[in-house]
Amino acid sequence: MVFFRGGVSLISKLRSRAVQQPSLRDSVRWLQVQTTSDLDLHSQLKELIPEQQERLKKLKSEHGKVQLGNITVDMVLGGMRGMTGLLWETSLLDPDEGIRFRGLSIPECQKLLPAAKPGGEPLPEGLLWLLLTGKAPTKEQVDSLSKELRSRATVPDHVYKTINALPVNAHPMTQFATGVMALQVQSEFQKAYEKGIHKSKYWEPTYEDSLSLIAQVPVVASYVYRRMYKNGQVIPMDDSLDYGANFAHMLGFDSPDMLELMRLYVTIHSDHEGGNVSAHTGHLVASALSDPYLSFAAALNGLAGPLHGLANQEVLLWIKSVVEECGENVSKENLKDHIWKTLNSGKVVPGFGHGVLRQTDPRYTCQREFALKHLPDDPLFKLVSNLYEVVPPILLELGKVKNPWPNVDAHSGVLLNHYGLTEARYYTVLFGVSRAIGICSQLIWDRALGLPLERPKSVTMGWLENYCKKAA
Repeated sequence: MVFFRGGVSLISKLRSRAVQQPSLRDSVRWLQVQTTSDLDLHSQLKELIPEQQERLKKLKSEHGKVQLGNITVDMVLGGMRGMTGLLWETSLLDPDEGIRFRGLSIPECQKLLPAAKPGGEPLPEGLLWLLLTGKAPTKEQVDSLSKELRSRATVPDHVYKTINALPVNAHPMTQFATGVMALQVQSEFQKAYEKGIHKSKYWEPTYEDSLSLIAQVPVVASYVYRRMYKNGQVIPMDDSLDYGANFAHMLGFDSPDMLELMRLYVTIHSDHEGGNVSAHTGHLVASALSDPYLSFAAALNGLAGPLHGLANQEVLLWIKSVVEECGENVSKENLKDHIWKTLNSGKVVPGFGHGVLRQTDPRYTCQREFALKHLPDDPLFKLVSNLYEVVPPILLELGKVKNPWPNVDAHSGVLLNHYGLTEARYYTVLFGVSRAIGICSQLIWDRALGLPLERPKSVTMGWLENYCKKAA
């Protein structure tokens, strides 16, 4: 296999680390076995699935009764935080080092995955290939997948008519989720299920739906944007562009740096293991054998919440409110005063903290590196940099925050704003387009592995009280 952008030295480092860390060794097995030049993603999956089915079967038969930890009342009352209870193959989130896609960190993905130009950001199609196969693709494989996605991207007219039935000022996520629901009438899984397809073949129409959905969501999302903010003047897809660049182009942004930003944005927002609201919602709904369109639409409705995907909108609006109140060149001392004022009023500082992470989000870090390279003098970027220095010590002093460090939302809005995408209400739609890659990749594996209907046990407060009395 051909690796790109310094891959050989990185492979050596990964193998060295894998000797010391068994879990990492298992997650980067593909580095030792990837040799094929097959351009067909479907055929690669077809070869991989039987092996993984046997792996799951062996895991259940040999270790099915092994306990993974104790469940406490705090976990039950606290949103199931820290409770291990879900299989999610495509990515794993470590509290200290952040997300790994099939064992690869974001910097490793930036080095190993093919880019549109030398030294550029990874192509989202490459991450899709990695998530589905566990193998880093060649540039030829990525180009082939990009071509296939373009061929699947045609959106039926009834989808646009359905969106147009909504008020033009309806929230962008409402319009986007409605468009995805309207796409559902073309579901291959639903048709196959109604014809009595054997459950061992469920993954194949799920694959078809998932790739078509991934291909179509940028078209639907850009239509929503142009409808709301550009007088409905739609820009067609460019068959010469890759997935991320085409999305930027259809939105109306063609500068080379914006194309690179969109490639990076879609890649790093695609997946964040399975416990977050949108990923878990997609998995939960799909476990009822709802097709990918129904499952992803449900995930989008979770993503639209202020405590999840809507946060990137809130961050930029808050940063702009700081500028309005304190000025563009606010000193660090005045910024500290403003932060304390915000906290003392009972509000939070958006963009800081995370439900799992206990260090700076690596998705924040790579966006910061992008800004340092492409827009070091942008006033809002300078403000974000100052917030990075000022906010964490204050949150630590407050003593109520487990993670005072910035997350992915603390930076993305400033980058988008710099290149002219200033409509903060739309930002969650960008997140949604990205998340289709991760959710659909795992959904294909859910069907391939025959994962069951999700049905955890719930209890009442009375049950908990009685149980705790008996335990005492």
